[in-house]
Amino acid sequence: MSGRLGGRVALVTGAGQGVGRGISLALAREGAAVAVAEINAESGLRTVREIEALGGRAAHFDCNVSQRASVEKVVADCVETFGAVDVLVNNAQRAPASPVLLIDHTDEIIDQCFDTGFRGTFYFMQAVYPHMKGRGGRVINLGSASGYQGNHGQAAYGAAKEAIRALSKTAAREWGEDGILVNVICPLASSPGVEKLLELAPELLETFTTGRPLNRIGDCEQDIGPVAVFLASDDSRYVTGHTIAVDGGGAILR
Repeated sequence: MSGRLGGRVALVTGAGQGVGRGISLALAREGAAVAVAEINAESGLRTVREIEALGGRAAHFDCNVSQRASVEKVVADCVETFGAVDVLVNNAQRAPASPVLLIDHTDEIIDQCFDTGFRGTFYFMQAVYPHMKGRGGRVINLGSASGYQGNHGQAAYGAAKEAIRALSKTAAREWGEDGILVNVICPLASSPGVEKLLELAPELLETFTTGRPLNRIGDCEQDIGPVAVFLASDDSRYVTGHTIAVDGGGAILR
């Protein structure tokens, strides 16, 4: 497939559903070959088939982002399969399905959020660095308004996302001389996680929409995907260390 990302290879974690799937499809539509890193083989292979139906190239790589050895194997296998890693999208993240008050947080919840989000992001960034150093690359990490706004009932999740933003800014400083750009997207999109949250706490729908300039929840592929394409492309060659809220204007409400 030809496009703005023709000839490039993108590795997307948690690409079997939601924002990860949407970004994967958007990158593929612009010509990128996509390595689908996903612990759920069924959903990962479904995304691969969707990309192939578009005429693109993709492969599924089984991955537990909380395990360094698994991450390093995925990166090595991706390079062996596609010849490179030009774009890394750290999207995989687990969190409680419903809000949990800070006082009720357990070690298990903290580990769940940080092992999949922060550690997974850290491991993948370290693993791709040797393949990007000297030839440039793009790292796109996923943050959240739950972090910079301090959302009710999401202490560990928000803290993990803020840790990812801090990590991203440091990497942008250290890796700029290597031509590696590192940026963060904070999305609001109709992902399975958001849908489950709304099912358990329907009153949050008003919080997500009322007063927001665009007054709706975004689409994973049509609204979030194009921003990832921009950050993965040459159009963003002078953009690094930034956080972009892709949330229909929600970031200006507080």
